[in-house]
Amino acid sequence: MLSVVTTEAVPVDRRHRRRLETIEEVLEHAAEIMATDGVAGLSLGEIARRMGIRPPSLYVYFPSKHALYDALFARGWRELLATMRAQEAAAQSEPVGTTDLADVMLRYARVFVRWAVEHPSYAQLLFWRPVPGFRPSDEAYAPAVELYDAGLERLTRLQDSGLVRTDVDAAHVQRDWTVLLSGVVSQQLANGPDESFDHGRFTTALPDLVAMFAAHYENPLRARAAKKPTPSRRGHASKR
Repeated sequence: MLSVVTTEAVPVDRRHRRRLETIEEVLEHAAEIMATDGVAGLSLGEIARRMGIRPPSLYVYFPSKHALYDALFARGWRELLATMRAQEAAAQSEPVGTTDLADVMLRYARVFVRWAVEHPSYAQLLFWRPVPGFRPSDEAYAPAVELYDAGLERLTRLQDSGLVRTDVDAAHVQRDWTVLLSGVVSQQLANGPDESFDHGRFTTALPDLVAMFAAHYENPLRARAAKKPTPSRRGHASKR
């Protein structure tokens, strides 16, 4: 009986693995086409041509073009989520209270915006909704919700640690933060698409923009403590 189960399972596993590999190949070609021809320029016929198959064969894997966009939408958010998780893991090694709010938030801002600028076609699909009639499924949107919730949890922790004002709801702070980041990404991709993250007209404004955000939302008690005059050698506050 065991030998029968084993010999029947192998072809099934191989078919499933081959299906997943084909789906990934379709998505790779689709991402390459979007990168060169724009999100709206995605062509099922061009994907089929690159794969050496007939266009109707693609419907075995994606029943419609919107279904393909849905898979790309989910793929992009998963990649961005993984990137931000890596940043979060790196930040865990540093005690929250050892730096100021601007320093903490700028690190996340740089990672998020750099990814978006270096993946412009995905950024357009994720943030701009450039495909008429396309609405991502709940499943495809789930990584975006997870990333948003992770940011909200981070701001809540920063409130608990004393870096962020406690007189404002963390969700309100998170809303403004997403507006700031998406605004920089949109300006850079729309007005300087050929500029790099390190030299972009708008991406280079991140430190100043994050500093303004931090100045508005940082805990005023902590801010005053940070600006407290340094004691002199005699133990008294130094005078100017």
